[in-house]
Amino acid sequence: MMTTKVYQLPVDKTGWQTADQTGTATFTWDYDNGRDKLLNLYDKGKKKQWDAAERIDWSHQVDLDNPLLMADELVPIFGSPMWDRLNDAERGEVRRNMVSWQFSQFLHGEQGALLCTAKIVQTVPDIDSKYYAATQVIDEARHVETYSRYLDKIGIAYPINPNLKSLLDDVLTDSRWDMTYLGMQVLIEGLALAAFGLIRNTAGDPLGKAVNAYVMQDEARHVMFGRLALRDYYPQLTQAERDDREEFCADACGARPCARPSSTWG
Repeated sequence: MMTTKVYQLPVDKTGWQTADQTGTATFTWDYDNGRDKLLNLYDKGKKKQWDAAERIDWSHQVDLDNPLLMADELVPIFGSPMWDRLNDAERGEVRRNMVSWQFSQFLHGEQGALLCTAKIVQTVPDIDSKYYAATQVIDEARHVETYSRYLDKIGIAYPINPNLKSLLDDVLTDSRWDMTYLGMQVLIEGLALAAFGLIRNTAGDPLGKAVNAYVMQDEARHVMFGRLALRDYYPQLTQAERDDREEFCADACGARPCARPSSTWG
């Protein structure tokens, strides 16, 4: 039996909504209605929680001349005349600043994901989506904590990349709840998986490898969350509405350089 059928008064007489320029806070009164796949994802989200302070060995000392212990071939300027002119100490500074800049964007992107997921809890109309998004909020807070602690080990941090900032601005200020999914859960989180996977697979340093491997476990669920939610919703849209979302994706990934490419950030 659906929850709404047992209320003493009609739900539309007792409910409420609040709204601002970034969307409407949607209350859901049917607490029993849910899609099996999303509820299963919610169960996984609860069971797969991990504590960054305990799971990761923060006592490990990072080599500041090569924090990830990656091959020089992965440095973007490797083999260029500029790289060839550098001595060993200068190349160490390049590696350190490259990793710092990259992980700084990871950190800022995860804070953006934290804000976006909190917005999803507020605006998405389905109770099963609210359930899962709540588990992702704590995931994203843990990711912010994790990347912040890693940057403390490096000793350098960079401001947010303008392209990432622009994309997050678009996602956070759009009043349509599905655009938060599309921009964050599908585009940004999907490309994050590629960036994190590259580091996990190529880094020789155990700390950098572990940080990204644990975050990837969560990111895979986040991307699936977006796909499951939008797969049911987008067939209901008009062709013009779908075209508008296609244009947003093309702009994010093409005309405006995407904020999370697979190799470096920005």
